Amino acid sequence: MGRAERATMNGRRSSSNTTKPPLEPQMEVKEEDEAEDGGEEPEILESEKMLAEEPFDLDELLPVIGEFGRYQKLLLWLICLPACIPCGFCAFNQLFMTDVPEEYWCRVPELANFTAEERKLYSIPLVEHDGVESYSKCSRYAVDWKEILNYSDASGEPLAPNSSWPTEPCREGWEYNTTVVQSSIVIDFNLVCDYDIYPTLGLVALNTGGPVGVYLFGLLNDRLGRRISYFSCLATLLVGSFITAASSSFWMWAFSRVIVGLTIPAVYQIPFIIALELVGPNYRSFVTVMTCTFYTFGIMMLAGVTYLIRDWVLLTLYTSVPFLLYFLYLLVMPESPRWLLMKGKLEQALLILEKMARVNGKQLPDSFRKRLQQRVLAEKSRTTKRTEATIGAFDLCKTPNMRLKTILITLNWFANETVYLGLSYYGPSLGENQYLSFFLSSLVEIPSYIICWIIMDRWGRRWPMCLLMILSGISCIVTVVLTEDAVTETLILYLLSKSMISASFLIIYPFAGELYPTQVRGVGIGTSSYIGGLGLIVIPFITYLGKENLRLPLVIMGCVSVLGGFTGLRLPETLHHRLPQTLEEGELFGQDWTFDECFRCIPSKKSPTSSYENLSHDPSDAALELNAGVPINAGPLATGSGSCSTERTPLELARIRRQSMKRLVRQASTMDTQKTKDGAMQLTYWF
Repeated sequence: MGRAERATMNGRRSSSNTTKPPLEPQMEVKEEDEAEDGGEEPEILESEKMLAEEPFDLDELLPVIGEFGRYQKLLLWLICLPACIPCGFCAFNQLFMTDVPEEYWCRVPELANFTAEERKLYSIPLVEHDGVESYSKCSRYAVDWKEILNYSDASGEPLAPNSSWPTEPCREGWEYNTTVVQSSIVIDFNLVCDYDIYPTLGLVALNTGGPVGVYLFGLLNDRLGRRISYFSCLATLLVGSFITAASSSFWMWAFSRVIVGLTIPAVYQIPFIIALELVGPNYRSFVTVMTCTFYTFGIMMLAGVTYLIRDWVLLTLYTSVPFLLYFLYLLVMPESPRWLLMKGKLEQALLILEKMARVNGKQLPDSFRKRLQQRVLAEKSRTTKRTEATIGAFDLCKTPNMRLKTILITLNWFANETVYLGLSYYGPSLGENQYLSFFLSSLVEIPSYIICWIIMDRWGRRWPMCLLMILSGISCIVTVVLTEDAVTETLILYLLSKSMISASFLIIYPFAGELYPTQVRGVGIGTSSYIGGLGLIVIPFITYLGKENLRLPLVIMGCVSVLGGFTGLRLPETLHHRLPQTLEEGELFGQDWTFDECFRCIPSKKSPTSSYENLSHDPSDAALELNAGVPINAGPLATGSGSCSTERTPLELARIRRQSMKRLVRQASTMDTQKTKDGAMQLTYWF
């Protein structure tokens, strides 16, 4: 029996019984073919083997059992989104642990019986700063206080201080005015004057742990699963916080901040990945924006907590101990079915998917179960593994166009990450109330996320990102022309800048993911984000400059933002474009860039013929014909060469539509992390 006759018979059988799962007609044909022509059996077995070994994505199944049904909503709102809050709490509570009192002066034990004003009057020299005289913060008179106290003039008053007296640095610590700042590590560990750089080193310690933690928890995430990785990360965060609260010296405190820093990006990304892996592609933009929003809500809540709790030890405990309750999530948080499928844990994955379908009011197709079983059998019988060429970061720089795009993406990532975090750190320093300023700097992020979500699929990625970066930078630079007493105006410009850089930072991630070819997307995003993460180590030193000149850090960050915005215009637009799949296609993508494109705000739509991808014999062709009502050719799970679209199962139709959307639309801002070849998502150092 020839292939055409077999396909015709297959089509007749399937058309007479369209309610059966797609694999059952094939089994009937196989048995009849064996009776009539035993010589064709190896060919059929080979096709089944290819079907079993063919990698499949859970995105094919989710439209059938619910892309964003009741199960995903409960998981998102009650587990995944609240699980992101510890990141913001523990990343920024350090800013308020290191509060510096406005007034402090050298301690003189011999004058302990005097009032604070008398101690300053007798022991602290006056210095002039910006034409205003004030008591020195870092020096005192170097005299014999016993002799001074025993001396008195005719009126019985002690000897008045004399500006000609010699001075010396503070040898026995400092006294602090605790009216506003009641407690901080600065007060407890005397981190002022020659030691005022130490709180900045604490921020560096926190940010240094980030890349190491992402790597370590990334390995744990891929080897032991999302649940174990998240709760291990949470436990590490709490241990670091408890050590912070128990610290008796600066170096012990700094060590604890490294431990906390190990978890800061990962404790946010792991629940984010769980949520992304359980919802359909059409809802990943929504999940991403909501995750960012909950993260911002956490920072806003932190502003309220820091306003109420002024003791730094209690603040550490109040922003960490409540998260012990998150270990109750062990009872309800599921493992990612994508990870289970990737690891070949069929039974566990099926239990989760069946529960998801049941809660969503759907039914898991039998064909999916059979396909999984065939894959597991194929995995067990396979004796040799195919080796694939390893692609590294250096492959991104071998050709001129890819090298230029990699450099520009990395530069823009560095600019976005550095300025965003720098402005976040600098918020409490501006305005008349540091708690209100920090709250407002977080609040302005929320509308920027929503606006960004709307415009990036209409105006593209490049122009909104670059324009926002340039305007953000200009808002920072303009503060240099304001007078010293223009506190409110400086705060308003700062808030505008923070809002725009937040939106720009949200765009850079999907933009970079679309610019890098599929073959090297994980490597490219990982490389750019890690190099961009170097800004997290540099930025505390930039904000440290604000001790001498309040607007200098804003000007520096503004220049970095403007530079990144202008260089980003050289990148090609990705909206309405077919995206490259391989390094060779990546070299061609954007190679025809011209200077005129810098002035094209709204990207033009490209015709389908400009695709880098070979769409022949591809499910996306079938999807186009399906939408047009044209008969489509049968595939491995098809019911026949002459079957109509109504003869396909819902699972097949969803798979075809999904593959068509992935290849032909390419413009939805899914904004998810990079994936492995099995479809599981990976951690990225994205603060």
